[in-house]
Amino acid sequence: MKHLTMEELEAGIDEICRSPKDDGVLELIVRRPHMSAREVLQDGELDPVYGLVGDNWKARGGLHPDTQLNVMNSRVAALVAQDRSRWPLAGDQLFIDLDLSEANLPPGTRLAIGSAVIEVTAEPHTGCGKFVARFGVDAMRFVNSSARSALHLRGINCRVVLSGAIRVGDVVRKRLRASPA
Repeated sequence: MKHLTMEELEAGIDEICRSPKDDGVLELIVRRPHMSAREVLQDGELDPVYGLVGDNWKARGGLHPDTQLNVMNSRVAALVAQDRSRWPLAGDQLFIDLDLSEANLPPGTRLAIGSAVIEVTAEPHTGCGKFVARFGVDAMRFVNSSARSALHLRGINCRVVLSGAIRVGDVVRKRLRASPA
């Protein structure tokens, strides 16, 4: 598949910025049972110890707990991937139609999805060489642009604070920020 140019990517920013601010939708759940595998799920279980149950996050060991879940805006995924079947290649577990910007979801903001609750962490989420190989250099520059870093186009990291079931189509509700520790 052809990688989009910066000009083509920039043309999609207005659509991305129209993402809902408060009540979004869980568009896709992707479990990574091992490094190169992706399983698209209709439903899943979130757990404070394991993250997305069946995902390899815990098995990789030594990972920071604030990187349990990688969440990407579904409109950004649609733009860079160009086809929904390619969204899982981004490497994220949850794809949500919701404004993930710093202004809308600062660290500590909680999101209720199904019967689970996750919390946005301050741990940065940036792309890697695999993202470049799958979507192109311009896509990496686009999502990590310093001019747009506060939009979190590459996504955000979250941790599970309340276990529960999630399902594609669930409403994602923004909750009050957690109290400072």
